[in-house]
Amino acid sequence: MTPLEIAANAVTTVSVLLAARNHVQTWSTGIIGCVLFVLVFFEARLYADATLQLFFIATSVIGWWHWHWHRPASAGRERGERPVTRVRPRSLAWMALAAAVVTLAYGGLLHRFTDAYMPYIDAAVLALSVVAQCLLMLRKLETWPGWLFVNTLSVPLFASRGLWLTAALYAAYWFNAWYGWARWRGGTRAAVQAAA
Repeated sequence: MTPLEIAANAVTTVSVLLAARNHVQTWSTGIIGCVLFVLVFFEARLYADATLQLFFIATSVIGWWHWHWHRPASAGRERGERPVTRVRPRSLAWMALAAAVVTLAYGGLLHRFTDAYMPYIDAAVLALSVVAQCLLMLRKLETWPGWLFVNTLSVPLFASRGLWLTAALYAAYWFNAWYGWARWRGGTRAAVQAAA
């Protein structure tokens, strides 16, 4: 455990707590945490995870802008909030296929051209995280099974590189994904009942 890993996890934890409070600074702290994790993962030779942090930085900038400048259509709706909905099965199948193709292609590149550690698992974490993050930004219920897969792969991957604090944080995210899935399922049921 290095000071850099401790700092990255501390800042990311603050970001997660701010997200739970629906605070706009979740995005700025998330960006800082991702920048720190780029360095952590690069040092651990987890290049796909380092690349993934760049994607998270970009989506955090978009989220920050959206939360800061977006104004609700009605005073009764919380800023930036959209209803929880489901992904069509066909769309979900295409996303799964795209994640598999990216995993094989990027994992193959990492295996052939770098000294990446566990390149295919690292690439799978990247591909599934991109899908899960996009579903999260759209408030799709299926984001949570996606994060469960990501965290299930990430915990042993990070632990195998000696990133114990990061592995512990992702284990906590695994439990949070179950909580989010249950909570959002209730939200989709309520939305269906309200529409009926």
